[in-house]
Amino acid sequence: MSFRLAAYAVCVEDGRVLLARYVSPEGESNWTLPGGKVEHGEDPFDTVIREVAEETGCDAVVERLLGVDSRVIPAAERTVPDGPDHQNVGIFYGARITGGRLRPEPNGDIVESVWTPIPDVPRLRRSSLVDIGLALAQTLPATGHVAPVPVGDLIQH
Repeated sequence: MSFRLAAYAVCVEDGRVLLARYVSPEGESNWTLPGGKVEHGEDPFDTVIREVAEETGCDAVVERLLGVDSRVIPAAERTVPDGPDHQNVGIFYGARITGGRLRPEPNGDIVESVWTPIPDVPRLRRSSLVDIGLALAQTLPATGHVAPVPVGDLIQH
């Protein structure tokens, strides 16, 4: 089984959430939260600030830890041909944008970042990370955990 530890920013402002549009090498597109892999020896708190800057061009400050999501993606549901089952552990932070200007990720997979009205999110082809992050931000569960988000239709792994 492969494993990935990642940190994600849930930036909500005036009824909108900051989303980043990821385009795979195959040209498939979906919306996700700014964030990404925690590098070896890196604090996830620092990761989320770095990833927001890299992917969106904006400066962010972390306001609170929202929660942690752990999910196993079966090999058959992965886009990696002949890949193993994969566990993704995501740490979700509530963050606030303090400066910078939205732009595509230079030499990266994020082609745009936009403030999206939260009521419009269900109509987007998106990563399950978006729904998990919004559920954590809206409910602030004491356990820092929400029920798994079903994948399919517009919601992707």
